[in-house]
Amino acid sequence: MNHGGNSESNECKVSMLWNYNTIDACFLSPSWQIKNSGMMAASCVGVVLLCVILEALRRIGKQYDQHLVAQCKRQAAVLVASANGSGDAEKNGSCQVPQRRNKFAFRVSAFQQLARAIIHAVTFGVAYVVMLLAMYFNAYIFFSIVIGAGLGKYLCDWMVVVVENGSEEAPKPAGIEESTVCCG
Repeated sequence: MNHGGNSESNECKVSMLWNYNTIDACFLSPSWQIKNSGMMAASCVGVVLLCVILEALRRIGKQYDQHLVAQCKRQAAVLVASANGSGDAEKNGSCQVPQRRNKFAFRVSAFQQLARAIIHAVTFGVAYVVMLLAMYFNAYIFFSIVIGAGLGKYLCDWMVVVVENGSEEAPKPAGIEESTVCCG
């Protein structure tokens, strides 16, 4: 700490209490030190975009899973239509299909599971970076996270309700079954 007469300090201001620090505030590493108001504004915009990306990654993961389920349902329909149940288990396309009494259990391929794992890992990593940013208790960064999460939900997660023959298929509430941002 500089105890001389010079009021200019190049040290990082890091507080684990609620704060409004802007100049000399540091986030994640000393190289991310805010030197002026423009850098703080750019950091806030970057955090908003990071949160939007997080919501987009969550959506990509959900949609990829839905794509795999639809793909396996199509394969089951083909199996039922062909009435080829002569074997105990068949390999059809990219899904492994053990067959038991008109029930089909599909298992995604190793490549598809790898893609799911990569999407999850990237989402998990981004979520932890957002959590670490929130732990600085900087009001500007905190509100940027909240704004980014809301904007990301608005842009990336539109709810769709399917109605058939006057009866409504109950939609699963999106976001409730997911873990919090801090836990990926």
